[in-house]
Amino acid sequence: MAERSSRTVRDLRVGNRASVLQRLYFGGPMSRQALGPATGLSSGSVSNVVAELTADGLLEEAGSVESDGGRPRTLLRVAPSSGRLIGVDVGETRVRVEAFDLALTELARTERPLTDSGHDVETIVRHIAEGVAEVAAEAGIEPGGPLIGVGVGVPGIVDRDDTAATGGTVVHGQTIGWDAVPLEQMLREAIQLPADTAYFVDNGARALGQAEMWFGGGRGARDAAIVLIGSGVGACVVTGGVIHGGARGGPAEWGHLTVSVRGRRCRCGARGCLEAYAGAEALLARWQEAGGVLPPGADEETGVSALLAAAHPRDGGAPDPVAVTVLDETAEYLGAGISDLVNLFGPERVLVGGWAGLQLGPHLLPAVRQYTESYALRHPAARATVDLGQLGPDAVTVGAATLPLADFFARGGRRHMTPPRTESATPGVPDWQAVLEGRGVR
Repeated sequence: MAERSSRTVRDLRVGNRASVLQRLYFGGPMSRQALGPATGLSSGSVSNVVAELTADGLLEEAGSVESDGGRPRTLLRVAPSSGRLIGVDVGETRVRVEAFDLALTELARTERPLTDSGHDVETIVRHIAEGVAEVAAEAGIEPGGPLIGVGVGVPGIVDRDDTAATGGTVVHGQTIGWDAVPLEQMLREAIQLPADTAYFVDNGARALGQAEMWFGGGRGARDAAIVLIGSGVGACVVTGGVIHGGARGGPAEWGHLTVSVRGRRCRCGARGCLEAYAGAEALLARWQEAGGVLPPGADEETGVSALLAAAHPRDGGAPDPVAVTVLDETAEYLGAGISDLVNLFGPERVLVGGWAGLQLGPHLLPAVRQYTESYALRHPAARATVDLGQLGPDAVTVGAATLPLADFFARGGRRHMTPPRTESATPGVPDWQAVLEGRGVR
């Protein structure tokens, strides 16, 4: 009985620390007096928690505010320098690695292009290991220092495998030739960081979604769909403030919904997937099949730029009708795919991101909105808006860094001291809107 009571007290303390940390992080500087009503904690509990977190170096003063008839009240905030995070984006054209402080201010970055070797697993692991070493050195992250963890966003379905043979997180990336790749184990063996470093691996679209919900266009929404358009297509769905789908990818594989029976062959091997029509790789293939000409040696990003330039010439020339037709067809497929998300999940916001989505979006969004409305049911469509994401091409890297940060908050500001062995590869996105409304966190 005593052991059960002790565990309950410890859990309560962790929960109180988490409530204060998240409230200050998402709500901005706040006084001790304001933290009580905001978190639902008593003034005594707030004082104790603030004292603990300050002693741990996690909180610092951030000015003061006048009070009614009394002394000015000191404002507190989460200390940006109290922790370091590393985010990794394994994209389709490059591996990007960034180091951040606790406020997610960038401290260092590096990129490794993916060329002829594509997504060869050994090459990807080497790029990540070299990138982590580079940004860690530049950001002053030393062994035993304040590194909270490493987050990695990858293409494909992420799952857990805690067997003795592999252990940790595995990735099923059918479109890039990965079959149950034990990525976490490989990273632990390749990266020169302490053995107890926490690694968090998740689908890149879900990492993008978490970043947009925390800091971008999803902020304030309870229900949202964040769409990633790159070489392929993916999505993250948030319902009730929490990312939908658990540890097994969920609707992140939205790109492999069938939009055309017996249609084009997709990279996954099936026919008629949305990705086979709306992903950048398929978009450029369709343009070439229709007579479009890519610049010599063009990569996908250069190719998409050339397609847009042909459809929307800046010199005042006539638009290429073939390019215009291909882009309009792409907008219709995207609108149809988004309508499925609208009908299934009823999001209030749909955000389009990913490098290709950000390139195409300014030109395609008006048509995408029209097609979404025409294919979706009227009632859920009337509730949904379709806009561009706000965090730019680094959104997946930022989102990857939020994975260890979310776990850090959930633990009340204490780091993992042993490798994660939880069911979910991703700590659920906190219901931060509830935090701002003073209703705690999920």
